[in-house]
Amino acid sequence: MDAIGSIHNRISQIQSTIASLTAPVAGTPMTASATALTTTGANASTSAVFSAALDKAVGAQGLTPTLGGAPGAPTSNDPLARAAAAIASASGAVNTRGVPQELIAYGNGRIPAHALAGIEGTNHKLWEPAARSFEALRDAAKRDGVTIGITDSYRTYESQVDLVRRKGLYSQGGLAASPGTSNHGWGLALDLRLDAKAQSWMRANAKDFGFIEDVPREPWHWTFRPNG
Repeated sequence: MDAIGSIHNRISQIQSTIASLTAPVAGTPMTASATALTTTGANASTSAVFSAALDKAVGAQGLTPTLGGAPGAPTSNDPLARAAAAIASASGAVNTRGVPQELIAYGNGRIPAHALAGIEGTNHKLWEPAARSFEALRDAAKRDGVTIGITDSYRTYESQVDLVRRKGLYSQGGLAASPGTSNHGWGLALDLRLDAKAQSWMRANAKDFGFIEDVPREPWHWTFRPNG
């Protein structure tokens, strides 16, 4: 895929852009992680920071932003620029499991609607930076002749309980995490519909969009972990 090698440079550039768009909490030194949104600090919303970062990212490359995607979701013709902006907007503090502090404040399976975003063309939702980066990933795959579908995304706590009842606990040979621990409950994980070609593409390229394959026995399960 064209320009894969430039993704890290773009992320650094966009993180610098975000530093100029948001202010640190009083008395806190400005660091790379502090430039992104957290539950305290900058007043701008995640989508506002993403939009501003994307506008500057595509403008610097001479690209023309185009409207599309989920409501309020800016896009460009360059999937990597969009992914870089999404990753930059998600670069705030995380816990030891890679869960953003912004989401921990809500609780697993209790993420409010305003912190989630729909994935274009589907009924599925993720944490907004994850949704935007996945849309970019899917568009990049499509350009390479690869189709990627979605079978599951954000799960409420109640739906996690129901899944355990139907499919059993992963620790006991089933397919469900203990309720309240699933990355689906943080709005970070997707279950994808992948044929052999799509699986190979994901393993080669998903990391450039912040997604990793992180559950043994579940090659369809991918988690947004831009810092991992």
